[in-house]
Amino acid sequence: HVQLVESGGGSVQAGGSLRLSCEASGPTTSTRKFDCRAWFRQAPGKEREGTAVIDYAGYSTDYADSVKGRFTISQDNSNNTLWLQMNALNPEDTAVYYCAAAPVRCTILAGAWRQGRLNAFNYRGQGTQVTVS
Repeated sequence: HVQLVESGGGSVQAGGSLRLSCEASGPTTSTRKFDCRAWFRQAPGKEREGTAVIDYAGYSTDYADSVKGRFTISQDNSNNTLWLQMNALNPEDTAVYYCAAAPVRCTILAGAWRQGRLNAFNYRGQGTQVTVS
């Protein structure tokens, strides 16, 4: 089965940058499995938040208001890798970050993403911790 594995998390001082990666393994020969890919995050005591999303077909993106202008989502479809470049980090960005993917277009999952519904995506990683101090 398809597995997603995040990496790149860690501890950083406010104002710093991190780049998260999400690699897919398993039966990924069909690119339709990843029509929509996204990042979510969940901070302690807070609800999960859809952070960034990218559409495989159109390369369109969307971001949570809290990260617009600071975070950039990108992907390499040739090897099914997803990234999240995070700049100008602040303590409010401290959270566990999850990557997710689904075999449907992002236009269908847009509502679920905005609501932070990670489980709406068929494939989900285990998360990587980001701590900003």
